[in-house]
Amino acid sequence: MRILALALLIIGTVSAAGQARAQTYDPAFPVCMHVVAWGGGAYEDCTYYTLAQCAMSAAGRGAQCNINPYYAGASAAPRRNDRRHRRVY
Repeated sequence: MRILALALLIIGTVSAAGQARAQTYDPAFPVCMHVVAWGGGAYEDCTYYTLAQCAMSAAGRGAQCNINPYYAGASAAPRRNDRRHRRVY
């Protein structure tokens, strides 16, 4: 009986961990677009530097632009794929 209870507890823990969601707000960008997907569901797209840039992407879609509440400003570390180019003279 203990083995069955332990097995059920482990299965419940593993299945609940599989449903965990990632952080939706990227602290490196000041503007996020809240997108409502066709057929239900919604997600945050935090890849915009200005409200105007976000508004252009949101035009004609079920989306709304918002200020990122978790924006870290200049202290945010650049993304791994951001490349810094040096000037060549």
